[in-house]
Amino acid sequence: MSSSDPSDSPDTPPRRRKRKDYSLLLLAAGIFLFGAAAAGLYYILQPVTLRIAVGPAGSDDQKLVQALAQTFARDGSAVRLQPITTDGAIESIALLTARKADLAVARGDLDLPADAQSVAILRKNVVVLWSVAGLPAKGAKKPPAPKIKELGDLPGHRVGVIGRTKTNVTLLRVILTESGVNPDKVAITQFATNQIAEMARDPTIAAFMAVGPLDSKITIEAITATAKARGEPKFLPIEVSETIAKKHPLYEAEEIPGSTFSPLPPRPEDKIDTVSVNHLIVAPKSLSDTAVGGFVRQLFTVRQTLAREVPTAAKIEKPDTEKDAALPAHQGAAAYIDGNERTFLEKYTDYVWGAILVLSGLGSAGAWLRHYWKRDEREQYGEHRDNLLDIISRVRLAETPDELTAMQNEVDGVLRETLDCYDDGAIEEGDLAAIGLVLDQFNHAVADRRTAIGDVAPEEPARMRAL
Repeated sequence: MSSSDPSDSPDTPPRRRKRKDYSLLLLAAGIFLFGAAAAGLYYILQPVTLRIAVGPAGSDDQKLVQALAQTFARDGSAVRLQPITTDGAIESIALLTARKADLAVARGDLDLPADAQSVAILRKNVVVLWSVAGLPAKGAKKPPAPKIKELGDLPGHRVGVIGRTKTNVTLLRVILTESGVNPDKVAITQFATNQIAEMARDPTIAAFMAVGPLDSKITIEAITATAKARGEPKFLPIEVSETIAKKHPLYEAEEIPGSTFSPLPPRPEDKIDTVSVNHLIVAPKSLSDTAVGGFVRQLFTVRQTLAREVPTAAKIEKPDTEKDAALPAHQGAAAYIDGNERTFLEKYTDYVWGAILVLSGLGSAGAWLRHYWKRDEREQYGEHRDNLLDIISRVRLAETPDELTAMQNEVDGVLRETLDCYDDGAIEEGDLAAIGLVLDQFNHAVADRRTAIGDVAPEEPARMRAL
């Protein structure tokens, strides 16, 4: 019976189109999820670029940062640097405050933003104070004795300070105050780094001050220039360095070893007490812990290698990670230094579980939608099963072989549509097994009926069972 063939049924094309639409929807969902996962992985693995403000151009700081940026890029590091050259530390801090830079190179005693935290110490700047005795007169066997032998002799005199910013002046006033000297009774004149020769020749300057690393070219140049123009230097110790460090935590007590600035003649002749201030890289507290931790890890990984081409890299130190530090270390830097960095899984566990929950929810939603979309085919399966049972009843009433053949053709169509339902996932294997039991009953009924009406050979029941 052609009317029983599901391929000729008028409702077959819509079901097939529906199955095709469902497959396309699953394919689209799979592509979307794969694309989302790939995009997320690409985003996570993308290198982070941190803008770092440093200046002035041509300074040791600027050269060091530029070398770091090139090294990170060459090594394909996870964190990259984008140097922003400024006129100096004041402008660098201004960019950091305005969030136009992620990092900045500056001294720790500058007017830093309230949320600034230390990332790494590039070097320690020490204070060098000295006076001059004057050049010896012609024929004199000994040079004259210096008028300024200690800080207590400075009132009524003028001090030449190298550097145009107010930071060194503020530091000098702190030193004078803690040494028992009224800073208002000491005149101060500032000179730019390119005015050292002019400062050395100025007869009104009784003492000099420079702040920089122990091997600072500017400090050595200034000491040499004043010695040539005004006589051998007399270095002035800061005997209250420990007191200053306790009262002003941004400063530390230090010693300048003998012969630091010149071995012959030795300058100074013996070690002298002084104070130092850290020159460091700072970042806002809000900057990503992961980015800062990655930067610090890379920094200390390449430090020794980089020192071969940029000697100042050897002076890089780790910041103080104690909670009561004057300038607290950034949490990302502290985690690396203290060995508390979180692993990839620890960082992203919440996201992973969140993704699992989302995917689980999507799976449940998909199963429900699938169950909803397949409701028609499940209903059709129930009708097919009931129809088969009805056909079995009709088989027992058949009078001719043609009626039995027509019923077999009808059952063939029912079986075909049932298998389509199984292929689409509308029914399970248990449902298919139930249909198999009904088909066995149908075959037995047909075989018995053919025998009853005398239309079957002895081997015919076996062939029907095999069908």
